[in-house]
Amino acid sequence: MFKKDPLRINTYRSYGTAQRLRAAGRALEDENIKLTSNQGLLKTLKNIYKQFESDEIPNSSIQLQIKDELKFIAETDAEGYYKFDEQVIDLKKYCDGSGWISYQMSYDISSTQREITCNNLFNGQMLIPSQEASYGVISDIDDTILHTGVVSLFKWRVIFNTFFKNFDKRLPLEGTVAFYQKLQHGKTNFPINPIFYVSNSPWNLYDYLTAFLEEHRFPKGPILLRDFRTFFDKTPKPKIPHKHSEIYTILKMYPSLNFILIGDSGEKDADIYTSIAREYPNRILAIYLRSVNHRKRVARIESIIKSFKICPILLVHTSDQAVKHAHKHGFIS
Repeated sequence: MFKKDPLRINTYRSYGTAQRLRAAGRALEDENIKLTSNQGLLKTLKNIYKQFESDEIPNSSIQLQIKDELKFIAETDAEGYYKFDEQVIDLKKYCDGSGWISYQMSYDISSTQREITCNNLFNGQMLIPSQEASYGVISDIDDTILHTGVVSLFKWRVIFNTFFKNFDKRLPLEGTVAFYQKLQHGKTNFPINPIFYVSNSPWNLYDYLTAFLEEHRFPKGPILLRDFRTFFDKTPKPKIPHKHSEIYTILKMYPSLNFILIGDSGEKDADIYTSIAREYPNRILAIYLRSVNHRKRVARIESIIKSFKICPILLVHTSDQAVKHAHKHGFIS
């Protein structure tokens, strides 16, 4: 009989408030995936394959703990995902200087007969944005800060870039790191404006995308991806598309905070962002859309921009254009 792999818990960076603890992640078999710099092609392919071929641990009891003071229990669903959404009196006291709360996840050993790796402690973090923040930023990832190729024929560039390039071989689009750092600092010169990364990429790529963002020193923020659906997936499709739903949740979570939305002209960002701005006309400060190399799609975006008057919206070909616009409108110094 084959020996089963040990277990691990993937924790995803989340966000909440001083009275609301939110955490999410996934219980999985530990495939011993190591994302390191300067990996060869075969190692990169092997790692990506393992991330998509993950074996989840369903219906398992897991515990979230903050120091030795707060403990919560949840059950994983049929695909191994878990969510915590708890009301807590005062979470601010657990924050570090940047607003991040660190917690630890663990399996309830009595509920599983499987081997646990790393002495059954898995670290996670949740962001509580500063009350001094001037605004928040919600940004797409693919073709907005990371060239992916979502408009290529049959998305072949997406497949090639994801499966054949290690995270350290991928380059951010020009000027995006500096622009995002400026937005995080705003006009205060302190990194207090929260940045949320919302993408239609699957959770299977969470570690890969996190490594990319850290490698290039993008501002740290929650990374919100979606479940990877296959042709055989029988679970009901979400009623509201993933990106739309995540932005709604963020806006409702922080009703006194306005936002800048950043995406690209390749897929549906323009439609989603302008729709949200119409619903929240006083909450969206500006929309920036990175131009992709696709004439028809760019032409469609330009027509949307001409008729949209609710907030500033800009189709940018370079990050310098966005920086100048943000400076002109008082978003950055």
